[in-house]
Amino acid sequence: MSAKVFRYAVWGLVTLVVAFGGLSVAGSAEEGKKIYILTDLEGASGVYKFAQTRESGPLNDQAKEYLMGDIAAVVRGLREGGATEIIVLDGHGSQAFVPHLMVPGAKYITGIPRPSVMPYLDESFAGIVQLGAHAMMGTQDGVLCHTQSSRNENRYWYNGVESGEIAQVALYAGAFGVPTIMVTGDEAACREARQFLGPEVVTVVVKVGLARESAMLFPFEETRQALYEGAKRAMAQIGKCKPYVIDMPIKAKKQWLVFETPDGPGKLQTKEGVIEDVRDIFRF
Repeated sequence: MSAKVFRYAVWGLVTLVVAFGGLSVAGSAEEGKKIYILTDLEGASGVYKFAQTRESGPLNDQAKEYLMGDIAAVVRGLREGGATEIIVLDGHGSQAFVPHLMVPGAKYITGIPRPSVMPYLDESFAGIVQLGAHAMMGTQDGVLCHTQSSRNENRYWYNGVESGEIAQVALYAGAFGVPTIMVTGDEAACREARQFLGPEVVTVVVKVGLARESAMLFPFEETRQALYEGAKRAMAQIGKCKPYVIDMPIKAKKQWLVFETPDGPGKLQTKEGVIEDVRDIFRF
């Protein structure tokens, strides 16, 4: 390569860094508190029936807007609390982000497939927030409770302890040394979070379950204020919350229903095995 070409190459690289440095998602030289947010739709404010989360249409569109309002409140609170970089991942199976409602101060990941379960999550993050979480399958007062699949009614046990998505996400993040600092959702989800993660985790209740598809809801103005304040408190918990880990290798069990016909009864299936790497927990 000639000296002239080399100079142009270097200049081009510098130009790209200057132009897109603000969009960097990995390897940033900026020191500070990076926060990862994993969202789900079932635990958002105002969401209480599966028709809002499964089928496309007006109810689903509206529920997505509800979620984006919750995300906005949490992003603002985290920033106010000192977060220097925030990545928000769309964790709902059918995806739920509404791009024109994304508030500044965070970067948003949506769409599938993905190269990993939680892209860009690594040891550089100070904490993870589970936003819009729901309780595990079988929770009597859990609004839209399920674990991974509400249709097949999956259930999981790790080292003999039944665990839902809150524990699964916390375990995955814990493999990178990242603690869960905040969980938001219905009262049952928040109770489950404290059960697995301890009293240090900040929980914000946005509704109270009466049954699987009924709940006592709160005005959005109240839930968004609570989410904002909770996010600020969560930043203060960094250093107090510890990564969630369990004994390895994990002795795992899964149960689920298989349907031979759409309207027929499901047949219970069970499998057991060992998970050697906690980062493979969602593959079991």
